Amino acid sequence: MTQPPPGYPEYPEYPQQSAQVPPQYPQQQPQPPTYPQTPYAYPQAPQGSAPIPPQYPQTPPQAPLTPPAQAPAPAPAAKPAPSEDPNHPNHINTDARRVHIASQQRHTDATAVGNLLLYLPNFLCSLAVVGLFSAFFGKLAFVVILLWLASGALVFHRPTESALARRLLHLRYPTPQERAKIEPVWREVTARAGVEGRNYELWVEDSNGLNAVAAAGHIVGVTRFALNELPNGELAAVMAHELGHHVGGHAWSGLLGYWYALPGRMAWRVLKTVSVVAFHVSRAFGCFGVAFVVMIVGGLAFATISTLYGLPLLILGVPYALAAVGRRAELRADEHAAALGFAPMLASVLDKLHQGEQHEQAAQTARNGGVPVEESALSKLLSSHPDYHTRLHHLQQYLQPQRPY
Repeated sequence: MTQPPPGYPEYPEYPQQSAQVPPQYPQQQPQPPTYPQTPYAYPQAPQGSAPIPPQYPQTPPQAPLTPPAQAPAPAPAAKPAPSEDPNHPNHINTDARRVHIASQQRHTDATAVGNLLLYLPNFLCSLAVVGLFSAFFGKLAFVVILLWLASGALVFHRPTESALARRLLHLRYPTPQERAKIEPVWREVTARAGVEGRNYELWVEDSNGLNAVAAAGHIVGVTRFALNELPNGELAAVMAHELGHHVGGHAWSGLLGYWYALPGRMAWRVLKTVSVVAFHVSRAFGCFGVAFVVMIVGGLAFATISTLYGLPLLILGVPYALAAVGRRAELRADEHAAALGFAPMLASVLDKLHQGEQHEQAAQTARNGGVPVEESALSKLLSSHPDYHTRLHHLQQYLQPQRPY
């Protein structure tokens, strides 16, 4: 008997459609997604008008990206001024220390005595002029002469010195900042010299030149340039030089001689002016008038010379002799500063002065069309200061190292 074949599962039957029906979709169109409202609102056009285009916010153009700027290199430290640089070779220590005051503060050296002797002819001429002037006062003539003789003491009178410093020398008192610079230097100078520094008054001249002055009995002045531009050692050398003029008697003897020669100088200027005016007036009368004036002036000059035993002739040579004594006084003051230990600083100052003179000569040569201007022999004889090489030569003994014994 045969076995029936195995049975297979039957698949479900799907409904049979006569025609395929298209799928039905919803009739409503999908709504676009909504977005969050931006802070910018578009304006609405009024009804019946053209639509307004949308306004977009104006944003500034952005700069292109650049690499970060590198940090600037630090600026080099400013070089301190020579007057404030403690590492300058001519800087000195001005710390206060014990001061030993010498028993003799001043003396009168040979140059001061020679200066007074050379002013003697001028003094006698001034005395004659004052005597003639006092004749107008009758019985008080002798009193006028005595008052003039006693007036020389005013050069040591402090208020008179202050007036002299302000009016004639154009000096002023230092400011607090300037005094803070100058007083320690002056204390160091006077301490080395054994001099009481408070006996002198410090003044400042508003000048851009390198200079200093010692006048009357107590005036020591420096220029603003020397105070602000020189190292304190070089400033000390300059002030020590001026102190040498004071302790040697150069300052007061020079001013005293000038004061007593002033009446004679004034009389000479008056006579010179009158003679020049008379000569110009005489030219209107021809040769006869000129000859007449020359005879009158010549007769008066001869009578004066014979009456004063030739003293006016000596006055003609006094300026040259005074200039020679003044040059010697400068060398003495240099030696005073060098003996206090300021020889190298003073040599440096002299070198700066020499360079300034060379620049001035070069400028004069340029103004003269390239032709060098030579100093005359007469002007050299009338110079009150020695030349650079002479002063440096006298400092050599202080600049050379000391030999050990």
